[in-house]
Amino acid sequence: MAGCVSRVELSVSCRSLLDRDLGSRSDPLCVLLQEVGGGQWAELGRTERIKNCQNPEFCKKLVVDYYFEKVQKLKFGVYDIDNKSFDLNDDDYLGGIVCTLGQVVSSSVFTRPLELKQGKPAGKGTITILAEEIKDTRVVYLEIEAQNLDKKDFLGKSDPFLEFYKQSDAGTWQLVYRSEVIKNNLNPCWRKFSVPLQTFCGGDFNKPIKVQCEDHDSDGSHDLIGTFETNLTQLQKAGGSSPVEFECIHPEKKQKKKSYKNSGIIRIKTCKIETEYSFLDYVMGGCQINFTVGIDFTGSNGDPKSPDSLHYISPDGINEYLIAIWSVGSVVQDYDTDKLFPAFGFGAQVPPSWQVSHEFALNFNPSNPYCQGIQGIVDAYRQILPQIRLYGPTNFSPIINHVARFAAHSAQQGTASQYFILLIITDGEITDLDQTRQAIINASKLPMSIIIVGVGKADFKAMEFLDGDNGVLKSLTGEPAARDIVQFVPFRQFKNAPREALSQMVLSEVPKQLVSYYKWQGWPPVKPPEIKRV
Repeated sequence: MAGCVSRVELSVSCRSLLDRDLGSRSDPLCVLLQEVGGGQWAELGRTERIKNCQNPEFCKKLVVDYYFEKVQKLKFGVYDIDNKSFDLNDDDYLGGIVCTLGQVVSSSVFTRPLELKQGKPAGKGTITILAEEIKDTRVVYLEIEAQNLDKKDFLGKSDPFLEFYKQSDAGTWQLVYRSEVIKNNLNPCWRKFSVPLQTFCGGDFNKPIKVQCEDHDSDGSHDLIGTFETNLTQLQKAGGSSPVEFECIHPEKKQKKKSYKNSGIIRIKTCKIETEYSFLDYVMGGCQINFTVGIDFTGSNGDPKSPDSLHYISPDGINEYLIAIWSVGSVVQDYDTDKLFPAFGFGAQVPPSWQVSHEFALNFNPSNPYCQGIQGIVDAYRQILPQIRLYGPTNFSPIINHVARFAAHSAQQGTASQYFILLIITDGEITDLDQTRQAIINASKLPMSIIIVGVGKADFKAMEFLDGDNGVLKSLTGEPAARDIVQFVPFRQFKNAPREALSQMVLSEVPKQLVSYYKWQGWPPVKPPEIKRV
């Protein structure tokens, strides 16, 4: 993390996209991937999907950490989304480009033709990317409603939505926010939203902001209801019992009719500016990251003495479990000052009673399960292998609940001082799925993240389900996770990739998860950074 020079926000728009939908236009979304080595790509983010649009201007910005000393290879892919699944493999590909972040950052406007594959253009489609360095960590929160909007629909009222634009230095208008559509309502109240201050107005409180209110049409041909211009200084006057009101003006109607007053009133109920803290703000502000390892010693791994066992240690002293411990641990240990890591096994019969245990200390010392550094975990693992009997079942919930107890105790302090990462390495055959689901739901309210690395060739459907990328994980009773805290990665995808590729993929979600927890709690860093105003 230390080499990260700054964060860069990318705005994406496309022109003349291919048409893949029969009877209507494509519904595009843009995904951003970064090469993590060995031909592997990790997703950094994706824009919203825009319905029926061949010339989309995406509202959601893509944020990348910029490292001056690295060539950061990026891949932008545009897809036509016709279903609700998170997986893009079942969606039509409308084209993409591969470039470096350096190329984008060094061009004021970066436009390239889209390609279906190298050398094969995607019709006349192009993609344009604008890069802007994020220097300001403040965020604008707005609550907006409208009154007496013009009726635009022949059979109904109007389906209004808002768009906010900032004026660029060149005088052009750049989209910064698009609200949800409120159906059939001339007095809508939109949900509260937030936009980074940098995105909203470049940190300039007097920069012109244009607000457009439009009537949504499903075929993409939206009608203008009205527009007005303002700036953040004016918007900030809203709050408490005194909202700020603007007349929504349709320029053509104003020209045609002398008696025309307006097309409705837009009312800013509240406008607040708050500071948003980053992962580095928390870590540099004194947050300790506590790392715990849980290792699967169930019978499905195979006899450790047999070369086809997942626990077999090869003549050069490694196996998939050890590589996973090294890869993830070597990154995480830099954020933990005492370098003492609790390490547990589960699913084995343990001496002297030979009872099956679902959370036994790797060093056989339950009152002090800490290993000295990552090397300490590796040594304990090698020593314990010949002393236990691999058995079953594969229960995850005891070890999740074990770490959750520490996280809950830490959370009672009410400060951003301790965060817990549990790494579970498993061959994937989980027995207590329902209890594990509940344990994850409970843990989602605590300062912790769970990383699951799947080793071997098993079917990891249950792990993917726990990951929650395809929608929010829910308990049996329907209670949703407070936030997404599980990251699952199958080791086989990284078998031939450099070791750092696995750790980058596995740890990519952690900074976001840590920040989301403290933001949810409203806790600043223990020692907040001094804010440098731009």
